[in-house]
Amino acid sequence: MAEEMSEYAFDKDLTRRLRELQKPVPNYFARWSLPQFTLFLLLFMGLLWLLASVPNRFANPSTLHVTVVLGTLGLWRFGWWFTHAMRAQVYARTKWPGMRKRADALWEAGWRPKRLHIQMTTYFEEPSITKRVIGSILGQIKREGIPTSLYIGTGSAYDEQIIRDFVETYAQDIPDDLAELIFIRQNQPGKRMAIGLILRAIARSGAAHDDLVIFMDGDALYGGDVLRKTLSMFGSDPELQALTTDEEVICYGPTWISKWLDMRFAQRRLAMQSHALSNRVLTLTGRMSVFRARHILDEKFIRTIEADHLNHWLWGRFRFLSGDDKSTWYRLLSVGAKMTYVPDATVYTIEVIKENGLMRMVQNFRRWSGNMLRNGARAIALGPTAMPFFIWWCVVDQRLAMWTMMVSPVMAVLGSMIAPGYFWNCLIWVLFSRIVLCLFLFGYSRKADMTWPFILYLNQVINASVKIYMIFHLSKQKWSNRGNQSSGDGSGLTETAKCGFAKFQLVTSLSAFLMLIMIYVGLIESPFS
Repeated sequence: MAEEMSEYAFDKDLTRRLRELQKPVPNYFARWSLPQFTLFLLLFMGLLWLLASVPNRFANPSTLHVTVVLGTLGLWRFGWWFTHAMRAQVYARTKWPGMRKRADALWEAGWRPKRLHIQMTTYFEEPSITKRVIGSILGQIKREGIPTSLYIGTGSAYDEQIIRDFVETYAQDIPDDLAELIFIRQNQPGKRMAIGLILRAIARSGAAHDDLVIFMDGDALYGGDVLRKTLSMFGSDPELQALTTDEEVICYGPTWISKWLDMRFAQRRLAMQSHALSNRVLTLTGRMSVFRARHILDEKFIRTIEADHLNHWLWGRFRFLSGDDKSTWYRLLSVGAKMTYVPDATVYTIEVIKENGLMRMVQNFRRWSGNMLRNGARAIALGPTAMPFFIWWCVVDQRLAMWTMMVSPVMAVLGSMIAPGYFWNCLIWVLFSRIVLCLFLFGYSRKADMTWPFILYLNQVINASVKIYMIFHLSKQKWSNRGNQSSGDGSGLTETAKCGFAKFQLVTSLSAFLMLIMIYVGLIESPFS
């Protein structure tokens, strides 16, 4: 664990992991180790044995209507998933190569942005991580000759001293007119306020509309040539307003959490390329995204970052705690801004899991799902004419998927009450389908891992459950970073009544969901029959 290491040991281990991740990605078949391929064969043979041994109850007359629903949902969900997979391939093979070729040619011809502004927030970060992040930024600025202002938002002198000492020791040869370092000490709590203060400072500096602004976190470590690969995209495409990059994760925590995060980033790569085919993405990731200054330095945008909020019929007006990346995304989406994804520019994120792994997983889902639901509703309200229809439907689908995901396990259990053993047929389908999905996901990872099919299903069920909970508790927000912030847990009679009513809604909705399925399956009779 990172917290148990000395700074030297942590730095040494981080160097080793980075070197592994920076090696070229092997071809698909080279990603399979002998143990993983053996495990795949055992799972495949086990499924064949189950198919031969377990009676097929899918076609049983008493459960055929259940099978029809499960089959229809399966065709829809997996058809949608394979649509993303095909779009991702079209982007990678037809659209992206031309984009990269044009951007590289422009960069090689000497194009550089007039000014780059880097907005970075940090909060009591590991010193080794901070030094590496600053070193990776300054090294690329110097090598590429990019005039840059580096604004660092801090909450105390702790991070400032680490950065100042590092720069004075290792960056003395960088000219002052090439790179300037500016600390912005926030006077109000929260990452959003820190970002707002930095954006106001950039606006006061007289930044031009075509200047570029990077939003990044203090634990986002640049891979090789990130600045060249991302900034050049804006020079070759004057209509481009924002982009986000590929990410790799370095996890210090339970092994299964590391595997889960690797799988999540593989899913992200596939989905991002699919979305980018429509010149939009579904999030401008806060770890590392680049913007043209035109849209992000006006007062309305800055206030959106600082005080984004939702007016809810039950919870009233409440401000967003985290999710600044979703706020920036929604703002640019609402003005029709072109966005893209750069698959060959990698940023390495460092996750230190100090608490219980499962609780951290649920906490992350609460934050991610809450941010998605709070912004998704208003993105849908923009309508399909405000964006490509595919992107609009992706946002709609996020809200449908949390319910459709829960239909299958519930019907599998209830179907077994009609035809004992029906559950085992469903289990075979779940294993087979997740293995097939992971065979595609391995194309977006560095190695094949046959624990992924099980982790994928766990990920889907827990994520759907958290979303269903969060849609009735949108004001409840927790974030372990930046001082372990939380909101929406106020006391008093009014708040207690609101929380009670939200739980009543949750229970009644779940009860209605379960009752409708039980009526359809045939376990209970409809009160209207």
